[in-house]
Amino acid sequence: MIIKKYDHNYGRRQLLKNMAAGAAAGVLMPLEKLFAAGADLSKAYPDEVMSIDMYTKGKISTGDYLTAENVDIVKELLDPIVFDQIKTMGRRIRIRPTTTDFSVMFPAEFHAKTIENMNNGVTAIFDKQGNVKTKDGKNWTGGLPFPSPRTGAEIQANLAMSWGRADYNQYAINDTVINPDGSKAYDYEFIWAELQVQARLDGTVFRNMDDLLRFQTVYFTSTQDVAGSSFLSTWYYDQAKFPELYGYLPQFRRVRQFPTNQRFEPLIPGVTWFLTDPWAAGDPMLTWGDYKVIERKPMLGGFNAKWNGDHENWLAGTHGGPNGDTFWDTDYELSPEVAILESKPIGYPRAPVGKRLAYIDMRNNMYCGNIRFDRQDKPWVNFETNFGQYKLGDKVVLGPDGKSPAWSWINIHSFDAQTRRMSRAAHQKENKGGHKSEFSFDNDKAYSRFFTQQALQRLGQV
Repeated sequence: MIIKKYDHNYGRRQLLKNMAAGAAAGVLMPLEKLFAAGADLSKAYPDEVMSIDMYTKGKISTGDYLTAENVDIVKELLDPIVFDQIKTMGRRIRIRPTTTDFSVMFPAEFHAKTIENMNNGVTAIFDKQGNVKTKDGKNWTGGLPFPSPRTGAEIQANLAMSWGRADYNQYAINDTVINPDGSKAYDYEFIWAELQVQARLDGTVFRNMDDLLRFQTVYFTSTQDVAGSSFLSTWYYDQAKFPELYGYLPQFRRVRQFPTNQRFEPLIPGVTWFLTDPWAAGDPMLTWGDYKVIERKPMLGGFNAKWNGDHENWLAGTHGGPNGDTFWDTDYELSPEVAILESKPIGYPRAPVGKRLAYIDMRNNMYCGNIRFDRQDKPWVNFETNFGQYKLGDKVVLGPDGKSPAWSWINIHSFDAQTRRMSRAAHQKENKGGHKSEFSFDNDKAYSRFFTQQALQRLGQV
C-alpha cells in the first residue's frame, strides 16, 4: 500500500516526527520563517490541521457547537477535563475559524519587538544557571526569547519572562466560586496588577532594579470579609530564587511575609486556583523542572477567543452545570500545532502538586490551559484561559501604543476535577471598587499604588 505524502493524516504524522527530531514548529515549512516575514501561517501546515471541517471530514463545521452529542468526534483534540465538562456537565463550545494572522495573536508592541529582535539577530540563550540571557550575556530585552522553541525549557521561558506580554497590566477581575450543586459559594472582586522590571518593551530597566524581573499584586475589593486584603510578589530575575510574598490582612492591620509554599494554597477561602497556576508559569521557572514536551498535535482551545465588548462590563453569558451558569459562553478554534508540556515542582519538596501539563499554542507560544496533578498523579485542577484581541466590530479597547487593539486574557475556568468546584473569572472593564482594567498606565504611579509594602497598607485602609 502506498501512502500519499499529503493524505489526511500527513500533518499529524509529521508533527510526531518533528517532535522526535527536536525540530521547530511547522510542517510544510518552519513557522519562524513565516513569523519573521509577517506571512500567513497557512503556508506552514496542510489543510486538514487548519480546518475543523476538513479534520473531521465534515462531521463538525465552523460555527457548530460542541455538545455531549458530538464531542466524541473530537475527543483527541480536547484536554480531558474539558471533554468531561462537555460530556457530563452540559458545557457547550462554539467553533470559530482558525486564525492565520500572527499579528492578532499578540499585543502589537510585543509582536513588533519580537520581529525587531529576529531581524536584528537578537537571540536568547540559557546561561549556566539556566536563566535567559542574550547571546552576548545580557539580561533579556523583551519580546519572545525563543520565537521558534525546540525544547520544553524554551517553551517555558516564553511563558515565564513576561506574563501579560506588556510592561504593565492591570486587570479588574470578578471570580465567582460555584459549588458542585450549582449554588454560589463566593463572589469576589479584585485587582491583579503586573509590572515588568526587566524584559520590558520600552528597552529600560525599571528604576534600575537589575536584580528583579517583575512585581505582581493581588488586591481584593469585595466581598466585605476579604476587602482590603492584598498580596505582593517580588520576582527576581534569577529564576532559581523564590519570590518574596508579602500580604496585608485588614483584621491584623499589618503587612507580614508569607512562606514560599503559600503558592500552593488558596489566597482566600473557596477559590480553586493557587498562585502557581496563572500563566502556566506562576512560579519561577527554575523552581520547576523536568520540562518535557510529551506531544505535539492539533488541538481545540480558547485561542484568539471572542472578546465580550458587546456585553455589560465585558462579561460573557453563562450556561451549563446544575443551574445553567457554571461555564462562560466561549469560542474555541483549531490550532494546527499545540505542544503538551510536562513539568514538575522540583524546588518545593512539600508541594501537594506532582506535575503540571500545559497546552501551548505554537503559533504564539501562549498556553490555553494547564492541568495541575496531585502527588498521586490524579488530575486535580484545570486552569483554562481564553485569550484574544479586545476588538469586536467597531468596538475596540486600545493597547499601550494608543492605536492598536489591546490583547489579553478574556476569561478563565479554574475547575477542581476532584471536588467539582468551579472558580470562573472574568476580565472586566472595572470592578465594584471602581478600579479599572488598564493596558497603558504611568509605571511610576502604578509602582507607588500597588508594589510596595506601604502601598499594601494604604490599600487595606481605603
